[in-house]
Amino acid sequence: MADGGRLILLGAPLGNVGDASARLREALASADVVAAEDTRRLARLARDLDVTVAGRVVSYFEGNEERRTPELVEALRGGAVVAIVTDGGMPSVSDPGYRLVRAALDAEIPVTAAPGPSAVTTALALSGLPSDRFCFEGFLPRSGSARRSRLRELAAEPRTLVFFEAPHRISGTLTDLAAVFGADRSAAVCRELTKTYEEVRRGALATLAGWAAESGPRGEITVVVAGAAPSSGDRPSDEQLKAEVAEEEATGVSRRDAVTAVAALHGLRRREVYNLVTGG
Repeated sequence: MADGGRLILLGAPLGNVGDASARLREALASADVVAAEDTRRLARLARDLDVTVAGRVVSYFEGNEERRTPELVEALRGGAVVAIVTDGGMPSVSDPGYRLVRAALDAEIPVTAAPGPSAVTTALALSGLPSDRFCFEGFLPRSGSARRSRLRELAAEPRTLVFFEAPHRISGTLTDLAAVFGADRSAAVCRELTKTYEEVRRGALATLAGWAAESGPRGEITVVVAGAAPSSGDRPSDEQLKAEVAEEEATGVSRRDAVTAVAALHGLRRREVYNLVTGG
């Protein structure tokens, strides 16, 4: 085990610097190395917090994670305290960090955190949707067909769902959500959380899709969607199930994915639907 080496995950403010913790300030000032998703944003955060980052600052983002991780692990092995900070929220949650955490643990190096703001739990709390059980799905696939395929797999999920989305894709994503989950499924679009222009729009998916198409919302966006309602227990007819699989296939997905989606939607075993479609 490294002698004194330690990795610290820093929860950074989502936008309002007033949310920065005392431990975040201390770690930024005292760490031997600070790995930042964006070094310019780190410099701005340090200025806003009136903190001097005395340690070595290195960039650590999606494009260089694989190359830089061994370098940081070597620093940890040598006894350095390494802090990792992203543009906002907790490292590893749809942001850089997981690869370094895994590598540090494999090297038997202590890993700790200075917890802080999280867009996931903040949006969930503000959504007005059930928060006792939820699942975080991060960013959906970028292409429409892959996105719809993933949503079909989630259509029957009973827990509240939380997604991240980019502003230029939010309209298409909400449209696909309404088409796959149902136009009336309740949801909330949370934009620019904790920032000056914070906005939370709540309503049915179809209504939110129309709003996004018309207004073109900007900024960082988190979408919270109600889970699927409990099944009534009525099994669709064989003909209806076969028709639904055919409809899924007509969108370009494979038969395997179509069967999986229909089975999940109705709470049926995949093998049952597959045998029905194939005559097996």
